[in-house]
Amino acid sequence: MAAAVKRSLSLSVGRRGSVDPSADAALAKMGYASELPRNLSMLSVLGLSFAIMAVPFGLSTTMYITLTDGQAVTILWGWVLVSLISLCIAASLAEICAVYPTAGGVYYWSAMLSTREYAPIASWVTGWLTLVGNWTVTLSINFSGGQLILSAISLWDEDFVPNQWQTILMFWAVMVVCMCVNIFGSKYLDLINKVCIYWTASSVLIILVTLLSMAKTKRSGEFVFSHYDASQSGWPSGWAFFVGLLQAAYTLTGYGMVAAMCEEVQNPEREVPKAIFLSVAAAGVTGVIYLIPILFVLPDVQMLLDVANGQPIGLLFKTVTGSAGGGFGLLFLILGILFFAGVGALTAASRCTYAFARDGAIPGSRLWKKVDKRFDIPLMALVLSTVVDCLLGLIYFGSSAAFNSFTGVATICLSTSYGMPILVSVIRGRRAVKNSSFSLGRFGYAINIAMIVWICFAVVLFCMPVSLPVEPATMNYASVVFAGFATISVVWYFIRGRKDFTGPPVPKDVAPGEEITVAGLAAVESHIERNGDVEQKVVKETQ
Repeated sequence: MAAAVKRSLSLSVGRRGSVDPSADAALAKMGYASELPRNLSMLSVLGLSFAIMAVPFGLSTTMYITLTDGQAVTILWGWVLVSLISLCIAASLAEICAVYPTAGGVYYWSAMLSTREYAPIASWVTGWLTLVGNWTVTLSINFSGGQLILSAISLWDEDFVPNQWQTILMFWAVMVVCMCVNIFGSKYLDLINKVCIYWTASSVLIILVTLLSMAKTKRSGEFVFSHYDASQSGWPSGWAFFVGLLQAAYTLTGYGMVAAMCEEVQNPEREVPKAIFLSVAAAGVTGVIYLIPILFVLPDVQMLLDVANGQPIGLLFKTVTGSAGGGFGLLFLILGILFFAGVGALTAASRCTYAFARDGAIPGSRLWKKVDKRFDIPLMALVLSTVVDCLLGLIYFGSSAAFNSFTGVATICLSTSYGMPILVSVIRGRRAVKNSSFSLGRFGYAINIAMIVWICFAVVLFCMPVSLPVEPATMNYASVVFAGFATISVVWYFIRGRKDFTGPPVPKDVAPGEEITVAGLAAVESHIERNGDVEQKVVKETQ
């Protein structure tokens, strides 16, 4: 039997280009065949996570939030606070990922950590939160990217205000470019993710030096580190600080998405957890280095808030450098980061869609779970992710504050999806992660519980509008979008999920919540009927 399994795995390796049989064996133990080539390194996954967070881009496109809700204190210290919180969440996820390295990510983890009775519903809820979070974070990145590209025109023509159709068409163009890169440049994704790290680091340094050397006037250190003004927000002064945390929380959300790349990495139980944690640490430091010089050269705040499409960073660069050309030169660096962020987010979203579809949890799963043999990617899952985002962008016709909704729902869904397996792990006494290679040790309980409390608070917080009073056109519709997808999830559960969905193929001879040892494939036979993988069929045939 073992020889037959080995032959099966070697055939799979040759066909798919994987060079890590032990990882494929571990994946088969968790109930899946290896269908994607393992050609990504830890540095590449770190670059992907770093690309999705896209620190300079994310902070630039949401700057109007913190300029409204507190200015310098919210911008800088809000970033530091959320960076520390995100680092703890990332460590909690990395601890679990080291035990269960599969593209299902938090969706699979919730099932494995739960009791057998509740595994299906836990994975269903977590999976839909993850799926919607992946889709909407990709949407928000590319939508704000379209807005940012159009804002470049106003550097030369100050009277230019893009209309709704121009904004939507530019957003669609960005989405199509990201989709094409994922399709035709799939074999270069490893290189693209690595280049992102160097592009972002060099961009931050160039912007830092340029702004500080060319600014005619500079703010005081007191302003940069202690100025607080929430008068524009309409919120009580103290509460405005928390509402303004959306800027940092939205930027620092994508790190958990890269768990979806586990099946394309060698030694994923070691490399992916490191990438998740290190990417957040790198993002936190990058954000501080980017924000401090911007605060030192910050022009008149009201002038920045009066920018028509809510993207003031181009005007800030132009004002400081003293020319439209200089402003665009710095803006171009941010747009380069947009490219990496958009491509990376869509990559992760498509893998998440693929992983959830292969367990039958999405309408039309048979189509979305297919891996295209020409490009070695889940092509239809990629197309679905792109189409869903393009359709969601139409919300902009009904609300000028649509971007608030996209960022809010992305932050809520991803944060909640991260919290689900952490919560289940705590409830089950953290037994499954006690031998994790990325263990939090004695601090595990304290870190996990603190993160659950924060996530509950964030769900309420990020449904809030940026400022008061609120009109229909400026309302934060995050809760509405969230409720809409929740309705689809619930309806589909009662139509099909309740009858057919049993969750991911958790081995029946391994109780949920127990760590799976990966020495062999002895337990695979127990869930043959739930998953038709090649390795499992070979086991059955040889008995």
